[in-house]
Amino acid sequence: MIQFNLIQVLFCLGILFIFGFWPLIYFLFAATIGFLLLETVNYIEHYGLRRVQKESGKWSQVLPIHSWNSNHAIGRMLLFELTRHSDHHYKASRKYQILRHFDEAPQMPYGYPMMLLLSFFPPVFFRIMNKQIEEYKSNHPEAALS
Repeated sequence: MIQFNLIQVLFCLGILFIFGFWPLIYFLFAATIGFLLLETVNYIEHYGLRRVQKESGKWSQVLPIHSWNSNHAIGRMLLFELTRHSDHHYKASRKYQILRHFDEAPQMPYGYPMMLLLSFFPPVFFRIMNKQIEEYKSNHPEAALS
């Protein structure tokens, strides 16, 4: 970990010495936006879902029911099938162009762009998603949801 952190610091110093102060600030701003988007997407893709831990201590197999999908056309086009996240978890080697939709996977009520925006307003996001979780639990009692 120390080595990777050192590489990042050296990279930033390289930007500073080669391009100057403002390009370094722009780079750090862009990196922060990228990090925040990555973590926000990760949050909305897994909110309220969990796998069951077996008596042996191992976790149950990752299935399509362990992440939210969104089959809305605009999000699918803009995000290169990121919205079919369940198939990625189920078979990580499947190329993004051929990720499948699973009807049994939990479905987001809106597309990813809207869900990303809603996640910045936690009370609204929780109200919508908690309702979605309860609806999914009532239709799929075998699923482990929190």
